[in-house]
Amino acid sequence: MNTQINQTNNWKQLVQKFSDIKVLVVGDVMLDKYWFGDTSRISPEAPVPIAKIEKTDLRAGGAANVARNIASLEGQASLLAITGDDYTATELEAIVKDENIQTSFIKDASIDTTIKLRVIARNQQLIRIDFENIPSEESILALKNEFKNIIQQYDIIVLSDYDKGALQYVAELIHIANKHKIPILVDPKGDDYTKYQHANMLTPNRQELRTVIGSWDSEDILTKKAQTLRKDLDINMLLLTRSEEGLSLYQDHIVEHQPTVAKEIFDVSGAGDTVIAAAALSLASNFNNQQLMKIANTAAGVVVAKVGTATCSLEELVKKLNDN
Repeated sequence: MNTQINQTNNWKQLVQKFSDIKVLVVGDVMLDKYWFGDTSRISPEAPVPIAKIEKTDLRAGGAANVARNIASLEGQASLLAITGDDYTATELEAIVKDENIQTSFIKDASIDTTIKLRVIARNQQLIRIDFENIPSEESILALKNEFKNIIQQYDIIVLSDYDKGALQYVAELIHIANKHKIPILVDPKGDDYTKYQHANMLTPNRQELRTVIGSWDSEDILTKKAQTLRKDLDINMLLLTRSEEGLSLYQDHIVEHQPTVAKEIFDVSGAGDTVIAAAALSLASNFNNQQLMKIANTAAGVVVAKVGTATCSLEELVKKLNDN
């Protein structure tokens, strides 16, 4: 009993350090719209299910969801992004401000704020509809300039790349962060990772990494390819999210694995946002590799048991850490 009490207090004391960490999240933001309902019959007009919508929900997605996860873990989150100059941007800003996130939105009148609309029935996604535009060059440059102006206020930077255009100058943002000696983590997209050179950490998922390094049929081959990529890009840490296989961390002469802690999986959307949020707070708190992976893995296990873009609270994290 005493051992359990001490363990509980240790995890609680450890993650309480998050409240001192100032994190700047930069990247592609979107408004996630959820229509929840039920389906019991097929449309007579086409072979598709009919969804009877019973409730709707709005959530902040993309880079905004990373910021939400940081705030939910009681870190000090700020969000720099490009939106349209529209009502959707107003809705998005209201949601994140309500969650104690500081915002610096570059309003681009030439685009509409990105929306992802998901129709959910019986905890299963029936369809997703995307509305998106590429921001103007003027807005992208404005984001870079604002980044230069405010970066020194923060302990750590997270770049959340959803390939919507906001991070066109990602290499320059990384250079600026390195110049100021501020750690920078990247959730990458696409098949060319050379633009992420010299970042401190990359956090791809399996499919994203496979797109870049090709397939593998053994842990040895995966390790060799991951380490080669990491060294070629001069990346200190590569944290691979592997869904039901948990997490793998690659560093110089170090490879560590942790199995998943998730008991139920309803929705993996946004789990990568939770992993990079927890990793950023852990890295800025000077936690060791095992602590960082345990915290990120556990937080992800909490959110995949929820439907839709979700977050893990500090209370949920501590409880799950102790349960495991």
